[in-house]
Formats: sequence, C-alpha cells, structure tokens
Amino acid sequence: MKKHYAIGIDIGGTSLRAALVSDEGAIVKKVKLPSSDGITESLLKCVGELMTGDVAGVGFGVAGVIDRETGVVIESPNLPAIEGLQITETVRDRFGVPVFLENDANVAALGEKWLGEGKKLRSFVLISLGTGIGGSVVYDGSLMNIPAEIGHMSIVANGEKCSCGNYGCLELYASARAMLAYAIAAMESGSASVLKDCCTGNLYKLTPEDIYRIALDGDTLAREVLKEAGRYLGVGISNIIHLFSPDAVILSGGLTGAWNIYIQEAIREASRRTFKRLFDSVKILPSSLGDNAGILGSSFLVFNA
Repeated sequence: MKKHYAIGIDIGGTSLRAALVSDEGAIVKKVKLPSSDGITESLLKCVGELMTGDVAGVGFGVAGVIDRETGVVIESPNLPAIEGLQITETVRDRFGVPVFLENDANVAALGEKWLGEGKKLRSFVLISLGTGIGGSVVYDGSLMNIPAEIGHMSIVANGEKCSCGNYGCLELYASARAMLAYAIAAMESGSASVLKDCCTGNLYKLTPEDIYRIALDGDTLAREVLKEAGRYLGVGISNIIHLFSPDAVILSGGLTGAWNIYIQEAIREASRRTFKRLFDSVKILPSSLGDNAGILGSSFLVFNA
C-alpha cells in the first residue's frame, strides 16, 4: 500500500528542523532542535517524534559535501561534528524506512522546484543565506549533480582564510557570521552604535535580527554592516549570472528577511558588475517557501524515489 507521508529534515549550522510532510506538500507537524550538540541523538529524537505508520521514508538536507552512496557527510565547514557520521544507516536501522541524504541547498532547490518559485522555471540558481552560504543549480529542469559550493568561491583574492581551507570566500564576507564579525569588530574598535545596548553589553550575544531591526531605526553602523555584506553578495551573484545566465536567482534562508537593505544592496552591486543584457534577463527572487524550502525538498527526496 502506498504511504502518503515523509519526514523531511534540514540540518543547518545552528539548528535542526524537521517536519512530517504529505505527498501533496502539506506540513503536518514540525520540530526544531539545536544542531550544535548531540547530532545523532537530536536526529533520532526528531524522527521518533514525527514517525507514523504511514511514513514512506526520511530525507535529510545537510550543510556540506555529501556522499550519496554511503550516506555520509564528507565535509561540513559549519558543522564539523556531523562529518563521517553514519546518519542514514543509523536512522534506517532504528526505524526501518528508506533514508536519503542530500546537500541542504540542493534540497531547498528541490523544494522550490516542487512547490515554490522554481515550478515554472527551466533553470535557476538557489543561494541559501544563513550562518553560511550554500548554493544549488537547476538547469534545463533538473538538479545538476555538482557541488555548487557558492559560499566558498573566492571573491577577495588575498582575503581571510576560511574554515574550508580557501581564502577570501563569499561566506566570509556576506553571511550572517560575517555580519556579526564585522559589527563586533567595529564596536570593539570604538564605533558608536545602538547595537551595544541591545544585548546587555555582551556583544557576542548579538544576532543578525538585532542588526536588521536597529538598522531600520537608522543606526549608521547597523546599516553599513548590512550594506557591506550586501555588496559582497552582489559580487557573488554577478559571478553566478556570468557563469550560468539562469532564468532566475532564488534567494532563500533567514537573511532574506533583510531584503530591503541587504538584498537590495546586493542587487545594485550585481547590476553594476554584470553584462547588462545578462542581468536584464535574470529575475532575482525571494524563496516563496521561506524556511520550509529545505524541509519540503528533503521530503521530496522520499516521494521522488
């Protein structure tokens, strides 16, 4: 008998989000846990809370380079604790259902292709903007089987060293982590900002949401942090358009909430750097699925199998 539900799990650098999803894309129940401690235990707990007799399988989206055949994460700069873990085998043995593993940006792209902005597009590049930066390419209607580690392309030739081993990575200059590092360094060097007052004096409790909220109130440093990160993101988007010339660039992840400062600055920078004819033929869109793109795409792995 056909089973009509899947469990989709999106494992990011800071949190693990899971949901019970129907084969029509409806989210029935959601669970969220930190991804920083006890990854295997958290995964088993999430699956256990969501498992029913009508679940056809479990899909994982994980930040990093994965081996689909062995179900192992080979390298994850933002979540090294998951590297080498037999997570698919562990979940399969515990619950007795098929388990599928894919890169987190790839599953977000699958979610968009299934239910979101990508439904009517033949080709698009998805950029996932959060703690780090991920990427995925859908070309001629299909997900390309390439790493698409957009966050780890060099945009500053002699830039900072990244945890991946490269230098000047986009992720170091345009991600949530980059924004926080820039803001904290500026305040520690004496820059005045209301940001100092929003986390009871402990700058290391600052969040990207704090920066955006205070930027909207006109704080100079907060606005410059978002614009600086946006300019670097624009460099990355320009590179992507020159390389793939897709129908659209879809932006997903938590940082898209700062669209009218961070993303608008990125669009301005990309337009300044890109061949006009190429830029004018590309739509730059927010994900219509929001934080659910990865969960839905992970579920799609199960249904598509």
